[in-house]
Order: sequence, then C-alpha cells, then structure tokens
Amino acid sequence: MPACSPLLSVGHILRHLLCICLISLLAGCGDGPLVRQESFVFGTRVEVVTQGAPEAQARDAIAAVLREFDRLHRTYHAWQPSELTRLNEALARGETASVQPEMLGLIRSAQTYSELGEHLFNPAIGRLIQLWGFHSDTFVARLPAPEALRQAVATQPHMSDLQIDGNQIRSRNPAVALDFGGIAKGWALDKAAAILREHGIHNALINIGGNVMALGSKGKQPWTVGIQHPRASGPLATLALYDGEAIGTSGDYQRFFDLNGQRYSHLLDPRTGEPARHTQAVTVLITPRPDAGMLSDVASKPVFLAADEWRSMARRFGVAHVLRVDGQGKIMLSTDMRARLRWAQGVEPGEVLE
Repeated sequence: MPACSPLLSVGHILRHLLCICLISLLAGCGDGPLVRQESFVFGTRVEVVTQGAPEAQARDAIAAVLREFDRLHRTYHAWQPSELTRLNEALARGETASVQPEMLGLIRSAQTYSELGEHLFNPAIGRLIQLWGFHSDTFVARLPAPEALRQAVATQPHMSDLQIDGNQIRSRNPAVALDFGGIAKGWALDKAAAILREHGIHNALINIGGNVMALGSKGKQPWTVGIQHPRASGPLATLALYDGEAIGTSGDYQRFFDLNGQRYSHLLDPRTGEPARHTQAVTVLITPRPDAGMLSDVASKPVFLAADEWRSMARRFGVAHVLRVDGQGKIMLSTDMRARLRWAQGVEPGEVLE
C-alpha cells in the first residue's frame, strides 16, 4: 500500500496469496475424492479440505464446521456487538458479569497462556488495539496520539486482573478490554477437528488464514502446506503436516498499515504499546497434543514479541519447532524445525540455533 493511501488492502491480498499457495500444494493425486470449501470468517479466508470421504458426507461435515466458525465469529467479535463486547462493557463499568461456560473456559485458557508467556500474550489489551485502529476490517494509516498511547500502556491491563467466581467475572482493572484475536483461530481449529471427526472425517486440512491443522493424510502422502514469505508473494518454505499437527504464524504482513515508509502491524508489544519491528514473522509447529490448534495460535505471538529471547520463550510453551524471520529478513530456526522444511528456490536457510 502506498504511504499516502488511507486504507489497507495489501494484508488481505497477501492472505489471499497464502491461500492460493496452499491450494496449489494440495493439488495432486490421492485416494478418493478431494472436497474443498472456502469462506471468509474471523476477518480472513478460511478453507477446509477433506480427502477420501464420500462427497455428500464431506460437504455436510464442512458445512457444520463453517457454521461453527460463524457462531464463534459472532459470539467473540471484539468490536461489533457480541457477548464479548457486552462483557467488556460490564468490566469497564466495574460490574460483575455472568458468562457462559464456553466463554469461561476460553478466559481461563487465556489466563494460563498469558502467565506462561510473561504477559506478552495479553488478550486484555483490547483498548490498545483499538487505539491503533486495528478494531476494523480496514485500517486508516494514522498514529495514535502520544498521550493517549502513554495512558493506555500505563493502565497495564492483564488477564490476571480478572477475578472469577463460578461463572461470575469482574476486573480489578477497568482498563481490561478482552480481544481474543490472538487465540480464537487456533481454538476454532481444535473445534473444527472435533466436528470433522464426529462426522466420520479422518483425513482433512483446516486452514484459518495461515493457522493450519492436519487430520490423517492426503491419500498416501502427508498434507503439505506453504509458509508465507513475509516480503514476497510466494512461500518461504514448504512443510509436511502429519495427523494432529498444527502450525501457526504471526507476521507483520497480516494486519498492518504503512505510513511515511514505516510499517505498523497489529503485533503490539504490551510493554511499549508499539508494534514490534524486530521481527517480520514467526511460525511454530505444534506436534500432536490436546489443544494443539490453540497452542499454535497463541505461542507464535510471545515468540514473535520476545525478539532475541525467542528460543527461551518457545521453550516456555514446550515448542521445539520454530522459524523466525527477524526485522532485517534473516532466517533463524530451531534444529527440529530445519529438519522438517523444504526451502523455496532462492531462499537462504539461515542459521540453526538450539
């Protein structure tokens, strides 16, 4: 996007290119029909692909997944009227609010991950996200007022400010405004996997804007996905995904605006209130475990924000497979991740760090 343009479109284009990349990698021979359907949910393009199941069964299962995605999108939307915005309004007034068990479970998970990530994963900073203009599907290239930014950081909202008593929630800090954009896609991956299995689908790939989970295989081969190059339209590398594995990517190319030659992304450091500039992208691979999808979404954020401490942050989450592209475009990766990647032509593999 040119610096003079008032609205962002590049981020949406790159997400579309990522999906094109993924679709091209899925093409090929397999056992049984390949059934694919796309939609636009969570502010991004989503895609569900099944392999081997009869088409009618596959389409019924995919339709159930997409209905669930739509329900989650409407329930947990951070700025359009939803159960989440009603909760945030109550917290801001200092009131105690009742929440549904599902919401309560998500909040408890977010609290656990926030503590684990030393609050670099912090869904309580919804007001800061709004201040930067990211509570919108299009972004105006405008910086927040310095004093407003200073005040937003000074309030230090954390997930630990929330007090839970049964299904009742209140906040010690009225500045807490929940935004689950850093966890919802991964949570939805886990829900989608469960729905597909309930419908008898054992081989599938679920892609929510680059957060991907694999079930089974694509015929006799593993599913293969592309990791988006943060500064080009094609893949940086490709990666085979096996049953129950998930990958998540946080990149400064996903939601951003450019102003006066500077990129400002949605990946805000809660400590400074500013978009992080030391990293272009981080991809984590999560091996099969409970809530693998959720962890793939969550873990990429604090690893992204941890800068040179990315390795120790990944270890805190039990993540061994990490690829990081720093602010200068230098590729760094763990030994385990390097063993899994196939590099695109012309890409320099970079250094391997334990």
